[in-house]
Amino acid sequence: MLLKDHDLRQIDESYLRALERSELLSLSVKILKDLKESRERLNQNPSNSSQPPSSQPPWVGSDGDEDDASEKEGRDTQENDASNPDRSGDQENPDPEVKEKDKDGSENPSSGRKAGKQEGSPGYGRTQDLPITGEVSHRAEHCAACGRGLREDATFVPRTGFFVLDIKLGNEESPGLDVTNEKHLYGDTICPCGHVTRIMPERCPPDSQWNVELTPWRLVGPMLMSLICCLSLRMRLSRPRIRELLSEWLSLRLSTGTIHQCIHEGGRAVAPLEEQLIEEVRKSKLLHTDETGWKERAKALWLWVVVTSQVALYVIGSRRSETIEKILGTEYSGWIMTDGYQVYRQYTNRLRCWAHLLRKAKGLKESLDEKPRDFGVKTYDVLTTLMEAIYQARDAPGEDLRKTYDALLDDFCQLCADQWDATHEKTRQLAREFLLDWDAIFRVLEYPELPLTNNEAERMLRFWVISRKICYGTRTHQGSRTFALLASVIDTCRKRAINPWVYLASVFSERRNGRMAPPIPAAS
Repeated sequence: MLLKDHDLRQIDESYLRALERSELLSLSVKILKDLKESRERLNQNPSNSSQPPSSQPPWVGSDGDEDDASEKEGRDTQENDASNPDRSGDQENPDPEVKEKDKDGSENPSSGRKAGKQEGSPGYGRTQDLPITGEVSHRAEHCAACGRGLREDATFVPRTGFFVLDIKLGNEESPGLDVTNEKHLYGDTICPCGHVTRIMPERCPPDSQWNVELTPWRLVGPMLMSLICCLSLRMRLSRPRIRELLSEWLSLRLSTGTIHQCIHEGGRAVAPLEEQLIEEVRKSKLLHTDETGWKERAKALWLWVVVTSQVALYVIGSRRSETIEKILGTEYSGWIMTDGYQVYRQYTNRLRCWAHLLRKAKGLKESLDEKPRDFGVKTYDVLTTLMEAIYQARDAPGEDLRKTYDALLDDFCQLCADQWDATHEKTRQLAREFLLDWDAIFRVLEYPELPLTNNEAERMLRFWVISRKICYGTRTHQGSRTFALLASVIDTCRKRAINPWVYLASVFSERRNGRMAPPIPAAS
């Protein structure tokens, strides 16, 4: 670059008008060269430079085209492309409309068939033969006809059975994991009255929302299934890497399809708990909420989070107000800490995150133009002065900050009004943001005990944003639901100091046997 920041700060319209024609031409040539170089840097992307794919915004597809979600400004810049099957959040069938290439590189229409085993083709059974560690006979406890209690010595005739691989957690005296391979038998129990009561595995067949069953007739037991969910969501491993870990560390050979099915079955098992979390969120007196980009195959969506002291609830959906209304309703009366997104303005007791405003003011302080720089300095000084007063009021309550700083706020309000139609875009946007959200921003002066930032929600999202960079989002609606539901239960358990994996295993066991999911325990 020919012109440095120090040079640009000295150049304004009056300086340009005072230059001679030759001097102006010489300066214009330098500016033109710098502008072209800046444009070339701005237009660089992973397809035309060495920039990594993660530098793409989540609303930009692999072809570089933006979709409808590009309205979100100033958000995370990680890519959410779901085109990598090995690192994808869901191992689903590819889009049949996607073109395939022959070996010579020419494009041919896809055959349209699904990935993986085709219907009617011969299957393959398990080749791993593990020793049986136990046998469980599922007998009837009472006669279905006469109601008599059936004792252990009642005749039992097995009709069907299956093996279940599971793990047992160790303890302080005996740490580690024990792998079990139990044989489960179901069949007929004969009552002395002559009636035969048959017990068969419970089945909750697929429905319109879930294409996986809930049934104990599974190769993978509840605790092993919980471990798989842990490796996928908490440890951010892909299906092939989970398969590799189980094989090399536990000597369990499971297919990626089985692993994928376990994760989605886990999402279906915990789905009823979402109502409990929503109910607790609506009863809370203070919550934090935030959202970030999320890619579901080629569709740009948003990952929303609502956080209270005891709940972390995630939802993947559109960026419209309907998404947040499904969680909070339209009449939520508690305090709600948000960023500047306008869909939150319908809530009366709204608070604004000051960290966002401080960053924007700091950006204007570093502007190369004098007027935006002056506005940024004054805005930053006002915010830091009020923040210091709020912190002092928390230590020594009693002062009415509204009255104390009434004159300062009036002057600052007039300063923002003067910049309503400023020619500098960032100055104009920040001034209007203050005026449109004035009550939400400065309401904390009346209630100094309320939070100043939205760090609680942003910290909860940060872990899953990193996961998004690794897995590139999800590939189906069911995959998105599974991700959000399991993430909600995991983080809610952690906020309550509860082991999420033991709790998830209990939920999987109950739901597989046709019973209700046990509610998440309260914090101890």
